[in-house]
Amino acid sequence: MQEMIVGTDVSRRHQNFLEVIQSYYQLTKPRIIPLLLITTAASMWMASDGQVDPLLLLVTMAGGTLAAASAQTLNCIYDRDIDYAMERTRHRPIPSGRVQSRDALIFAIVLACLSFTLLTVFANLLSALLAMSGVVFYMGIYTHLLKRHTTQNIVIGGAAGAIPALVGWASVTGTLSWAAWLLFAIVFVWTPPHFWALALMIRDDYAKVRIPMLPVVEGEVVTTRQIWLYTLIMVPMTLLLVYPLGASGIVYGIFTSFLGSIFIKKAWQLLQSPGDKQVARSLFKYSILYMMLLCTGIVVDSLPVTHQFTAFVGEHVQTFISAIAILQ
Repeated sequence: MQEMIVGTDVSRRHQNFLEVIQSYYQLTKPRIIPLLLITTAASMWMASDGQVDPLLLLVTMAGGTLAAASAQTLNCIYDRDIDYAMERTRHRPIPSGRVQSRDALIFAIVLACLSFTLLTVFANLLSALLAMSGVVFYMGIYTHLLKRHTTQNIVIGGAAGAIPALVGWASVTGTLSWAAWLLFAIVFVWTPPHFWALALMIRDDYAKVRIPMLPVVEGEVVTTRQIWLYTLIMVPMTLLLVYPLGASGIVYGIFTSFLGSIFIKKAWQLLQSPGDKQVARSLFKYSILYMMLLCTGIVVDSLPVTHQFTAFVGEHVQTFISAIAILQ
């Protein structure tokens, strides 16, 4: 089988149709998408007071998946030179020659069009426009302007990963409230500790392709200090959904307090051992679990049965306190 290398595009034939499907599927970086969708789902549950329309949920999740897949595919096209240079990404569809850039571009455009149409027809125009703004921001601002030029690439670029929370809220209500924007802000502030922990793990790879990630330019000590700072900002922010906004209740408050305390502990451990990649790996893995469980807490807290339970407990606690007061 012959191969022809043109820049970072390598022409290579697939063995069968199933391999073609698999290659295009890999272009979308499917492991990243579920984390984006869970913030969308949590936002929808909160916006609907725990009573989400199943069809609307399905449509919004599908539209979000298509938009994210389009953005990731475009990213694979743009970063094909970096992917080709790095050992861990060299086997992706474009640098390995299984998919040509032109075909990937057509695929990305189709995905974006399907996402916009689906959300516009079955949800509303605002959610569709927000989903497309996520694609544009991820490619135009993060990938093109920031990623290769500034250590603040992840900080500003984190807005792209936070937009799904707005999409979910807009899909349910057709508007954006303070609670929606706070969810956006939580994901936005969570992003730097999450990605910088990863960057500490693969610092050499980024240095090899001259991507100015914070650990590469400023070093491990500065990076861990920044992770610690963002963590201390993020954890109290999550409680603002309970007070003053009142968008979530005591169950979520307990969830986020417990999860946040563990996040702070792990960030502190990393601050004490800036060069320990195992500690960085531990924080990176926990950051993913943290966001998933935080969103789960939002969903559980929003359910009518949870409201009934907390009201029941609160009523009986009040009765108990009153009884003690009388006895005294």
